[in-house]
Amino acid sequence: MARTDERFREAFNALLDYCATLAPGEQLPAELPLAAHLDVSRTVVRTALDRLQADGIIRWDGRDKTLLRQPGAADRLVIEAGQISAEELERQFLDWVLRFDVPPGAPLNVTELARKFRVPAYGLQEFLASLSRFGLVRRRPKGGWELVGFTRDFAVELSDFRMTLELNAVTHLVALPADHAIWPRLKELEAEHRQLADHLDTRFHDFSLLDECFHTAIGSVVQNRFVNEFQKMIALVFHYHYQWDKTDERERNKAAIDEHLRLIDALNRRNESDALAAARDHLRTSKQTLLSSLRSNALA
Repeated sequence: MARTDERFREAFNALLDYCATLAPGEQLPAELPLAAHLDVSRTVVRTALDRLQADGIIRWDGRDKTLLRQPGAADRLVIEAGQISAEELERQFLDWVLRFDVPPGAPLNVTELARKFRVPAYGLQEFLASLSRFGLVRRRPKGGWELVGFTRDFAVELSDFRMTLELNAVTHLVALPADHAIWPRLKELEAEHRQLADHLDTRFHDFSLLDECFHTAIGSVVQNRFVNEFQKMIALVFHYHYQWDKTDERERNKAAIDEHLRLIDALNRRNESDALAAARDHLRTSKQTLLSSLRSNALA
């Protein structure tokens, strides 16, 4: 299988996974945040959207991309075992844990999961070993793996570590020269936030993707291999937690948009103290939202 075709198949299946989180009649996000979420070009996104429309999953009319039906197993494209990327495996595994509410302590059957995620068993073993560094899974005393899960302690520790990383990134960002690529990227993100705020009644579910893009952009200014690896996992967790708790979703997302815009304004003014204060306030809110989502998910 050619790499370009493989990448398209991975992106298309990931887009199906995202569609599965929506209800028929809801809108898909704009192409740019979808491209960032799938980590592909807008050309690949458009090709995937064309196929979704041809398969009767969405109706695509200009900027409107309306979900017509939930995708099923038959809609997925076949990917040869061993061809799935590490990034896509991370996303699919996390989505499976959250969507099916896999409880802490649940045993992880390597054979079944390897078949589910279309990877060889040894590849899944390596993947679980990498997750163990984040405390998400651990080896069982008598062999095999079990899920540690998204406990309250995990959420608190993750949020506190995120605070340390992002405040450091903010300090780096405000000191960057005017010709750095982050400044036009912040302008783009500001425009996307304002556009989403203007259409929040119908598009508030798009915020989780935009939030992921926003925090990834801020973290990208710190070139540190260890920081980058942890930021990737943090971004995934905080992206998905917005989908757990639908209580007051519109109001929570509106508040988060305002907090993002406050931080963007401070960054554009190169005001480090204001930017750090805005980042602290937003990350504290995100921490409380994550904890509330865990409680809501446990009661569901």
